[in-house]
Amino acid sequence: MANIKLKTDLTTIKNLRESGKRLAFIVKKVGEAIKPGVSLIELDRLAYDLIVNSDKKEKGNYKPALLNYRPYGADFPYPNTLCISVNDAVVHGIPNEYKLKSGDIVSIDTCLDYKGMITDHTITFPVGKIKKEDEELLKITKGALMAGIKMAISGNHIQDISSAIEGYIKKEGKKINKDLGIIKTLAGHGVGYKVHEDPYVQNYDDGTKGAKLIPGMVLAIEPMVNLGTEDIYQDKDGYTLRTTDGKNSAHFEHTILITKDKPEILTVL
Repeated sequence: MANIKLKTDLTTIKNLRESGKRLAFIVKKVGEAIKPGVSLIELDRLAYDLIVNSDKKEKGNYKPALLNYRPYGADFPYPNTLCISVNDAVVHGIPNEYKLKSGDIVSIDTCLDYKGMITDHTITFPVGKIKKEDEELLKITKGALMAGIKMAISGNHIQDISSAIEGYIKKEGKKINKDLGIIKTLAGHGVGYKVHEDPYVQNYDDGTKGAKLIPGMVLAIEPMVNLGTEDIYQDKDGYTLRTTDGKNSAHFEHTILITKDKPEILTVL
C-alpha cells in the first residue's frame, strides 16, 4: 500500500466525480459523431474542443490529460487528446486521416483532468453494421468490465477483480465457441492524481492476491479482449498496439471509486 494514494478528502472526491461525469459526456458525444466517412482526426478535434471550450464558469479547469503525456518507456509525448484504436488496433492508436468505414469497430479512450483530478474512460463503438462476431466481442468485453467492477468491493483484493474478468471472458467465449485472447501485457491501473498510478489491475488471475481494496482507492478497470491471439506488437508510430494475427480487439473502461459499500462508477452521466 506504500505507493497507493487514497482519495478521501471531500473536495478531492467532488472533483473526481465532476471529472468522471464530464469525461463520460465527452466520450458519449464523440461516440455520437462516429459514422462512415468521419476521420479519426475529426473525432480528436471534437474531443479537444469539448474539453477546452467547456462551460464559461469552468473554462480552464478541464484539460486533456493525455495530450503531451509521456508514459514510461515512450520515445516522445503522446500527441493527441484521444487514443483511437480501429479494428486490430488494441490501444493507444494515434488519430490520423483514416476515414471510418461501415463494419469497423473503434475504441475511444481518453483521460480528463479536472482541477488536478484525472479520470479514464473507454468505449468501443460499432461503425454502421458490423459482423456478428464483432457484436459478440463488444458485448463480452463490456460484460467483463462490469463483472470486474462488481468484485471491486472493500475488503476484496485485486485478484478478485482479475479473476472475475478472466472467468467471464472464458465463460462467454465458450458460449460462442471462441477462444478469446486476454492480453496479459496490458492492465488496468490506479488513477486520480496521475494518469497511471499503483496498483496494476490485471485482466487475468496470475495467482497473486494483489493489493487489498479499501475506501479511497480509485481504479481504472479496463479489459481488452481479442477475437484471436492474445499476442500484440507495437506499430511503427511508437504507440499503437495491434494484434499479431490481425483480428479485431475491443476495449471498455470505467474509473471507479472504492467505498465502504459498493463501488462507485465515476465515468457515467
